[in-house]
Amino acid sequence: MPFWISRGTELSRTRRWAGTGFVGTLLGWGGLYALPEGAALAPVLIAAIGLACWVSARAEAYFGVHDDTRIVIDETVGFWAAAAWLPRTFPVLLGAFVLFRILDAWKGPLRRLERLPGGMGVVFDDVAAGLAANAALRCGLWIMA
Repeated sequence: MPFWISRGTELSRTRRWAGTGFVGTLLGWGGLYALPEGAALAPVLIAAIGLACWVSARAEAYFGVHDDTRIVIDETVGFWAAAAWLPRTFPVLLGAFVLFRILDAWKGPLRRLERLPGGMGVVFDDVAAGLAANAALRCGLWIMA
């Protein structure tokens, strides 16, 4: 079960999108609408990150590769961090999606988080990229207001 969840219910195995993180991010966008809004989002997001770490650690041990490209749950929770507490409108979520994908691919100093042990090293760099995307988008929205 952890492997099935970690791989985005097998959607990450499609040749066209394998290893891009695109599938996991799209799953995150779709799943976002099932998440609560406001203060109730915090414990759900924390639990999802914890579950993602656990599932990723199990999948990593199974695959025998650190941060295997078949693991996409990290992209899902990373996108949730990017979209957290933002208006759930198409333009805002598209901005969160694009910024998250850019920051997740570039990583910069966030790459150091990949050195954390087990599932934390798989998930925390994506969550940090999501939080950075969230902050950048908030700044942009504030400037445009």
